[in-house]
Amino acid sequence: MSKRAGIFISMLLGAVALTGCGEPLTGQDEVAKKAVSAQAINTPVVSDELRLYVFNCGQIRMNSVEAFGLSNDETDVRELVVPCYVIEHPKGTLLWDGGLPSATAALPGWSPEVQGNSVRLDKTLAQQLSNMKFDLNSFDYVAFSHIHFDHVGVANEVKNATWLVQEADFDAAFLPEGAPLGPAVEPDLLRELKNSETLKLNGDHDVFGDGRVRLISAPGHTPGHQVLLIDLQEYGPLVLSGDLYHFRFNRTQRRVPLFNVDADQTLASMDKVESLVTEEEAQFWIEHDLALFNTLKIAPDFYR
Repeated sequence: MSKRAGIFISMLLGAVALTGCGEPLTGQDEVAKKAVSAQAINTPVVSDELRLYVFNCGQIRMNSVEAFGLSNDETDVRELVVPCYVIEHPKGTLLWDGGLPSATAALPGWSPEVQGNSVRLDKTLAQQLSNMKFDLNSFDYVAFSHIHFDHVGVANEVKNATWLVQEADFDAAFLPEGAPLGPAVEPDLLRELKNSETLKLNGDHDVFGDGRVRLISAPGHTPGHQVLLIDLQEYGPLVLSGDLYHFRFNRTQRRVPLFNVDADQTLASMDKVESLVTEEEAQFWIEHDLALFNTLKIAPDFYR
């Protein structure tokens, strides 16, 4: 029996137990029933629904994919999407990944190429949130899959949230001045967040305490890389990849990008996450996969 089937059966049995008494109500029972009904009318119902919102937070175009451990004839994909996500839970909200720096939106269209790559951002995350019930000051938590510039672009704009970060990534983001930085790390994008309330992690973390939103430690791409597992009621379990993979070919062939900080750690993280996907019977989204992204529901629509 699958995990989700077991949960459904337990809920069904609970419902039967609640409705199966069959004894006639006494006068006192009737009074109590009416009191409960009256209280229910005047008490707001708090939904336990979990929602996932998806945003387009930029695109990256490249001339070559060799840095990703691929040869240029193994895939014709040269454009990646850069998404952001908001998870709405009954106990709070989480921003997962922050896209390209918002300043990118000031450049019309594609930016000039730098080392064969160019970027674009048509609408900042703040602009996309402006007609919704969220804003960058309202999130309870913020977590990035890792500290590369295309995942922490709005970090300095997020106020009041607790930063959930693997301690190894925190340390790598704020090395002493003059120390060599890893590729794609821009500490200035995290300067403001460094002073916010921070929870440093050393492994997996259950964000809201009920198992439905979990950070899964998956180091190798960066020292503290992590992925996100969300257990949605209708869509089902879903893993958001961070940069565990960039291309589908990376996943099928277990190819490690040349700029990962630790290839062996990356392969071990691939094994760990793939085992989790199997165990949870989860869908798996490669975050940078533009073809996949183009099939998704985009905010203000959502997954539940």
